[in-house]
Amino acid sequence: MSNILKAIHLLEDRLGNMFSNYEFLKEENEALLQNNTKLHLLLEEKEQQIKNQKEQYDLLKVAKTIGGSKENTRDTKLKINALIREIDKCIVQLNS
Repeated sequence: MSNILKAIHLLEDRLGNMFSNYEFLKEENEALLQNNTKLHLLLEEKEQQIKNQKEQYDLLKVAKTIGGSKENTRDTKLKINALIREIDKCIVQLNS
């Protein structure tokens, strides 16, 4: 009979340890999920900043070229042609 009681107490102790480990891991998982969400938001923000900076850089290159600089004239012409094509597409969509 004492072996059965020892086995039951051992089982209770192990279950108690497993439950406390479960609670700890559950809390840790929640904290990691929150951190993951914050990092995803930060990443999206940084990607948007990079996109904005690239657009500003491209506009600066165009402005510099238009301002009389002989560098990047081909890029400027390509950019202007691309803008004209976009405008033409918009006009076609409006007329449809």
